[in-house]
Amino acid sequence: MRKQPTIERTSPTRVVTSPSKLLTVLSVSPIEKDHLSLQAIIGNSTWMMFQAPDLISALALLRQNEIAVVICERYLLPGTWIDLLEHLIALPKAPSLIVTSRLADERLWAEALNLGAWDVLAKPFDRIELIRSLKLAWDHWQKQTHTPRGKIVSAAM
Repeated sequence: MRKQPTIERTSPTRVVTSPSKLLTVLSVSPIEKDHLSLQAIIGNSTWMMFQAPDLISALALLRQNEIAVVICERYLLPGTWIDLLEHLIALPKAPSLIVTSRLADERLWAEALNLGAWDVLAKPFDRIELIRSLKLAWDHWQKQTHTPRGKIVSAAM
């Protein structure tokens, strides 16, 4: 029986070589409890988790690893999730962004989705909601980055 990969903390020097077979998520938050909570929920899954406390660390990880989904705290120090989104959009294989906040209200949800985020989740995380959102965000990323252009054109006809 094949052993499932576990969540792992990595430094910017670790490079993932086969992201299409490995579900990768980057947790970006200055709050250590956010990383621990996420790790507790997806710890026995096929997700490989990277974590960054700030925008600069997150960008370093994104440059060296192909990340499918980014889960980002609303407020970074310095900056916000919008600053991170601007960098993500410029990437050739932009990851899906899930914004998190203790105050995840309709206003944040509307703003995030209108600007290009995949989803908004309230903290503390609901296990079922988080896993659902991660799976859908990964599916979206996979379709956007690994579908040949010819198939997209023929599907639209």
